[in-house]
Amino acid sequence: MRLTILGSGTNIHQTRAASGYFLRTDQPLLLDFGPRTLMNLLKAGVDRHSITHILFSHYHADHFADFIPFFFDAVFYSNHLGTRPDLTLIGPRGTKALFRTLIQTLPGFIKARFAVRFKEVSDRSFIIGRTKISPRTVVHSPNLHSVGYRIEYGNKALAYSGDAQYCDSLIRLCSDVDLALLDCSFPANKPGLGHLHAGECGLVAKEAGVTRLVLSHFYPIADRYNVQEQAGETFGGKIVAGKDLMTVKL
Repeated sequence: MRLTILGSGTNIHQTRAASGYFLRTDQPLLLDFGPRTLMNLLKAGVDRHSITHILFSHYHADHFADFIPFFFDAVFYSNHLGTRPDLTLIGPRGTKALFRTLIQTLPGFIKARFAVRFKEVSDRSFIIGRTKISPRTVVHSPNLHSVGYRIEYGNKALAYSGDAQYCDSLIRLCSDVDLALLDCSFPANKPGLGHLHAGECGLVAKEAGVTRLVLSHFYPIADRYNVQEQAGETFGGKIVAGKDLMTVKL
């Protein structure tokens, strides 16, 4: 399993792309697709036309907006330059309505020469190839279904929080994983609404028995503090502060 961070910031960060992650198991998987992550996907040397499954944690724009230029390019490519495999869009409640509306509304999108399928997830595992994916509802924003994902391949497990607050479901999602990729929007001394701060990231990692912790989804204020040190006040394992185009092997 190989994780490449495409975006470690937010849509308002000047030096980091918003949320997006490329995960290679036996499948090429995208976890979220925020603004400016498409360019980093290209910089990482990934064949964008090989992507067959995109997993979305929720539908705040900083987690899915680059799907629009990605799909526009995929339609053009399939119509004029070559063939690409079918595409499956996976996410929480509202996935079908959102993407069907986009595809039916934006000019040219309905002309794709590949199938587009939709899967709305609950807290139930499913398999893609030889990769097991276990979604779990997490607490983030009122009246918005948000999920994290636990991904298992071979003898390795990774958990991705999406955007989340400290909650029991997040701890269960991360239980005994080799790597937890957590929303670290704020430093512990400057917490914000709807997200984890660095101290809570450390607490989740400790309570879940995580081996390695990767912090990401930084708001600009988080870059002004040593969030690794803050998370390490509780968690004694290895902690990495994510950055765009960083690759982590499991």
